Amino acid sequence: MAAPAAGSTYTWTDEVGDIGPLVVGGRPATENYPFMVYVSGCTGTLIKANWAVTAKHCSTPSSVRVGSVNRTSGGTVVRVTRAVNHPSVDVKLLQLASSVAYAPAPIPSASGAVGTATRIIGWGQTCAPRGCGSAPAVANELDTSIVADSRCSGINGPYEICTNNTNGNSGACYGDSGGPQVRRVNGVWNLIGATSRAGNNNSTCATGPSIYVDLPSIRSWISTQVGGLPV
Repeated sequence: MAAPAAGSTYTWTDEVGDIGPLVVGGRPATENYPFMVYVSGCTGTLIKANWAVTAKHCSTPSSVRVGSVNRTSGGTVVRVTRAVNHPSVDVKLLQLASSVAYAPAPIPSASGAVGTATRIIGWGQTCAPRGCGSAPAVANELDTSIVADSRCSGINGPYEICTNNTNGNSGACYGDSGGPQVRRVNGVWNLIGATSRAGNNNSTCATGPSIYVDLPSIRSWISTQVGGLPV
């Protein structure tokens, strides 16, 4: 497990290799989200035809699979040509060698107020203790919500989202790092967050809320780096 800050900061990735965990307490994806990007050991989201976003603490892969909720088949495998790390928050942009035909997830101007209903999606452990099982082939999803920053330890409020551990036992886990937190806007999934780390400094997943980078808060930086985000 990568720990970019203090040793007690648990980030939802797995350095062991291709077995990063998934959403705990969720369900197999109910839609074939075209914006899903499998980043070896982590998860990512397509934000432009030739750009994806993931977590800075994830390793930069040589290639990614775009457009399939199955990390082993479907979609398009595309080479990664460049990575751009945000200078402060846990975000990495991946430039793809060629454009893909899948619809990217739009990043809105604001993430939403406390109580906003959201969904998290990723390829990570589906059981809570670290190393308890391998990642499923199909991404899992979990319906959750934004909760008060006070629920998350060590959160950078203006740039991060505290995300509920639904029913007290469901949430992000190892392998979900960099993956999307989305919310419906006029029937379309909008990308508001990228999975970062545990919000309670506990190595066991889903025992507290999780911290996501608030992507709308850095939208202008992202847009500059990728040469303009889709409208």
